[in-house]
Amino acid sequence: MPTTDAQVEQVRALVASIPVGRVATYGDIAAAAGLSTPRTVGWIMRTDAADLPWHRVIGAGGKPAAHVAGRQLRLLAEEGVPIRDGRVDLRAARFPFLSTR
Repeated sequence: MPTTDAQVEQVRALVASIPVGRVATYGDIAAAAGLSTPRTVGWIMRTDAADLPWHRVIGAGGKPAAHVAGRQLRLLAEEGVPIRDGRVDLRAARFPFLSTR
């Protein structure tokens, strides 16, 4: 099933709501938006996230995106996100979305 404009806007709103110093995983955002897979969030982020705090969205294991890892970790560290051995400490930094469904 194709991704709707409403789903794209919901993902964008969720990403925009992640506060400074916090992060969310692709799966967290997918669950909050009612999407069936985190890959949809990844697709949306690749195609429509230039004006969003993209660096606050990470993989489920706390690892940054490989192609922007250095920049992403630097931006997160500047915001005070705890990073250990190249991974975000999800226990400390994960943002709990309120149910949007």
